[in-house]
Amino acid sequence: MKKVCILDYGIGNLKSLSNAFTKLEAEVIMSSDPKKILNSDFLVLPGVGAFTNAMERFKKLNLDEVIMQYIRKGDPFMGICLGMQMLFEKSEEFGTTKGLGIIKGNVMKIPSNKKDIKLPHIGWGNLNCFNDNLWSDSVLANIRKEDFVYFIHSYCCHPKIEENIIAKTTYEGITLCASVQKENVLGLQFHPEKSGPVGLKILNQFLNTK
Repeated sequence: MKKVCILDYGIGNLKSLSNAFTKLEAEVIMSSDPKKILNSDFLVLPGVGAFTNAMERFKKLNLDEVIMQYIRKGDPFMGICLGMQMLFEKSEEFGTTKGLGIIKGNVMKIPSNKKDIKLPHIGWGNLNCFNDNLWSDSVLANIRKEDFVYFIHSYCCHPKIEENIIAKTTYEGITLCASVQKENVLGLQFHPEKSGPVGLKILNQFLNTK
């Protein structure tokens, strides 16, 4: 049975993620214990809320150092929603806050080209392939244009290196980064655990990356 560790640092919908991976017959633990984290086969960084608060909690638990150790050993790592944003160098949410710096780029508020645009971006959207080679080898390989996933966010990622972008989505005519990857590190701006059968398919692909 594949062992999935969901990082528990007081932020994120851990139960929904745990239930989703359990449905896929994975062994799930929710922990901030370094030994349990480093001994897992798959590591997931969830996140809901403000970037600044999340990074403060993260650093108090020294999870930034543990994550870097985990990534260096080459096992699959996935950041979801705010967890994807935390992979970047910095965010402008509530001032400038440093992120983990695993992926080069910044996190900024979704730009408004319309006076009546609603934030946060909440609801279903499809995924548009941005990098054919990266897409075909990623957890999104079997996702179609007619498949929809669930988003909820007001800030979006701006990778400096386009080769790190797997997919984008469109909201109110604005194109947003929806997924990134750098080696064994994957980021999903949407919530697969809230995306029904499509989300389960994506999580299952993640479990099959090892």
